[in-house]
Amino acid sequence: MAEVRRPHGLRGEVVLTLLSDTPRRLEKGSELELIYPSGERESVVIETARRQKDSVVVGFAGSTSRDDAEAYRGARLEVAQDSVPPSPQGSYYYFELLDCSCHDENEGDLGKVIEIVEDGGGLILKLNDGKRELMVPFVRAYLKEVDTTAGTIELDLPQGLVETCASRS
Repeated sequence: MAEVRRPHGLRGEVVLTLLSDTPRRLEKGSELELIYPSGERESVVIETARRQKDSVVVGFAGSTSRDDAEAYRGARLEVAQDSVPPSPQGSYYYFELLDCSCHDENEGDLGKVIEIVEDGGGLILKLNDGKRELMVPFVRAYLKEVDTTAGTIELDLPQGLVETCASRS
């Protein structure tokens, strides 16, 4: 729901990039899961929170210095999945799409969703199959079926899109 960009000031606060449309989850007293870039997890409680331009500045309980705050850089904040209401019919949360296996009727297996990119014109799924990365527009015209429970996305991509949008890794 948010990502820690950098420390703010000298008292242990951090600047977050908000990735959720539910900012009330970042209120004082909220308990969240902090996931470090290494994959390590830690529960944190928000002690202070305020909006600042296009971001949010928060202080976690026990974080009292700039060094404490620096340790959070690059970490993600998440809420427990069972506290998230079901997504409306025909729409999806990012976390539901991440790691889904994508398959195209003509091209076969395309890889798993490793990132979701907002490009201003819509969402793009970044896929990786171990040999290449592929950017695929997440638009109704290309979607045959999305089954987040099974972790699969069936696509019907236009001919030539895979060759045009793939990069070898």
